[in-house]
Amino acid sequence: MQAKKNKNTAVILGVAFVWFTTHFGGGFASGAQIYSYFVKYGIACLILPVLAMVYNGIFFAYSLRFARKHEVYDYRSYNNAFYGRFAPVFSNLFEVLYICVMCVAPAVAFATGGATLSTLTGLPYLLCTFLIGIFIFVVAVFGTDLVRKVASILSICIIAGLLIVYIPNIVSGMDGISKAAESMRSAELPLGSAVYSAFLYGTFQLSNIAVFVQHARSFEKPSDAGKSMGVGIVVNALMMVMVALGLMSVYTDPGMADASVPTLFMVQNGVGASFMTPLISLLIILGAVSTAVNMVAAMVKRICKEQREPAGTSQKPKIGKKEIAAALICCIVDFGIAQFGLLTLIQKAYSLIAYLAIPVILIPYIVHMIATRMDTKSPGEKTTVHRSEDDYEKASKGQVDAAVKVVRQKTVADGVYDTGMPAKKALYTGHIGDGKIYGKARKTARRAGERICGYESRSNQRRKDGFS
Repeated sequence: MQAKKNKNTAVILGVAFVWFTTHFGGGFASGAQIYSYFVKYGIACLILPVLAMVYNGIFFAYSLRFARKHEVYDYRSYNNAFYGRFAPVFSNLFEVLYICVMCVAPAVAFATGGATLSTLTGLPYLLCTFLIGIFIFVVAVFGTDLVRKVASILSICIIAGLLIVYIPNIVSGMDGISKAAESMRSAELPLGSAVYSAFLYGTFQLSNIAVFVQHARSFEKPSDAGKSMGVGIVVNALMMVMVALGLMSVYTDPGMADASVPTLFMVQNGVGASFMTPLISLLIILGAVSTAVNMVAAMVKRICKEQREPAGTSQKPKIGKKEIAAALICCIVDFGIAQFGLLTLIQKAYSLIAYLAIPVILIPYIVHMIATRMDTKSPGEKTTVHRSEDDYEKASKGQVDAAVKVVRQKTVADGVYDTGMPAKKALYTGHIGDGKIYGKARKTARRAGERICGYESRSNQRRKDGFS
């Protein structure tokens, strides 16, 4: 019993850590995100990161809970189930949003690595991003497996490096933080702009739902999603506030406004610069490379259909000319996007993703939360039965299995996604309109249930009563 409880706790913490490592990559380690969306908007930068993470945590918990409850663990199937009858529109819009993220995120990684290398060496930014691009291309083609194996270790190293760098600079820079707070108050920066900026930051992070839903499978029960994201809120918010405090220590320095890598600027003007500058620079570049390699590899996989290996073979998939060409095209596109500059990409491109996420994720999710009462009832229960669930539990196993067989046969014949157990559950409870069975298969399920299990839908009952 205790071992099971410990395992469940480990899973809850593990999924929270997935959010943590997804959020804190090379781009975050540069400090550009926190400076652009929070610090430059005033003293509210110490509170708004917490609110942004609470905002994210609510939506992430809702999506993970939905995925675990309905057993949909890849983002396409998840979107089809979540959006229900609107899936043909919103699932495809989500694909467009996801492709935008897959283009911008590697470009930010290119820019992060290039800006850091340029600051360290004094070489032109164009040349530095080109060198970073060559390195990313080579690793993406030949070393993806290695990067995946060390990705978690790299993330932990980045986190440890941030703690090593920021805590001493915060302690030694308390005077600078006090001056920054006074300067922010006297400037009377508008709170509305700060709140809107934090809203955009939280909204573009919502696109990570596509990454998270696969991890819902590991939860013992759907309610574990809320516990996991609660831990994630605390950890992410604390790290963001820590970075904001560190950047405030050099906020009043005239060079801070033009710094392309704020964390590096803070280290160069703080304590232990000789030791911490190469340390944080290396971690930022490694984090950027690992992020870009994973993104480029994912895009290559989407472009080049994977060939299925015969059963029993354990050979590694061969890298062909098509894969190399796809990786090269992705790197060239990302290199071109990176020339807009790190701060421009973070301020403009991330904001664009946020605007795209509003109609695709934010509004539909709010509507879904309201319509389903936080996923406690099926949306638009037009075919809800009048008999209780206990009545269906009394139905013979043969009756239910026969109905499920009819539904499955019709589902396969129509080329509609077959959900197996949810179909059986739908026949038991009569909740056919829960987004699990689509189109003609839904009607077939209702008719099969009425014929074999002996229940009547509300629509049929209304028809008998003389209503249209």
